[in-house]
Amino acid sequence: LEPTNPPPYPAHFTSAGFTSLATYSSALNSNLSFEDPKIETIRRRMHDAGIQIRPINPNDFDAELKRIYSISAIAFRRNYLYSPISEADFLSQYAKIRPILQRELVLIAENDNRPVGFMFGLPDMLARARNAPQTVILKTLAVLPERAQAGLGGLLIAECQNAARTLGYTRSIFALMHDRNASRSISSRYAAPMRRYTLFGKPL
Repeated sequence: LEPTNPPPYPAHFTSAGFTSLATYSSALNSNLSFEDPKIETIRRRMHDAGIQIRPINPNDFDAELKRIYSISAIAFRRNYLYSPISEADFLSQYAKIRPILQRELVLIAENDNRPVGFMFGLPDMLARARNAPQTVILKTLAVLPERAQAGLGGLLIAECQNAARTLGYTRSIFALMHDRNASRSISSRYAAPMRRYTLFGKPL
């Protein structure tokens, strides 16, 4: 989800000889009614290309996760510190999310029934626990690196935020984006940075 740590924590790492390996940030959108002016053009272009976006089918959960895995295995392989995991391990990890899943917040894009992108959104359960405004976590976005999908990532985010607003959410968090990740350029159209993170490392 969107973790928070006490301010002294980074100093514990640096005092123990750890140094920064990578930096990340999260951004907050407090206006889910705003839509990128370019989205309607992209929406029409995706429709003309035969790309359709639909919510996940919870009644076919394992098969849907396999579709998401097939995209992740390609889209994330160039990410910093990426290491592949098996489909079985992927399904086991995401099975834990099923109890809080809201189908409208998990979107799969397909072209002729072939999965080409997805947006995985989740309710911010930590915000609910402290009676904060209803917030959706935009956890994972992935699109296959093919020319026909240019702009699809932005459309998936827009559609997820539209769905969240319809469900009564008032805010979204673009969570834990690597500082060199392309998703930051999308988040900047909607959201302002709210928190920064550092991944620390130390030779052993």
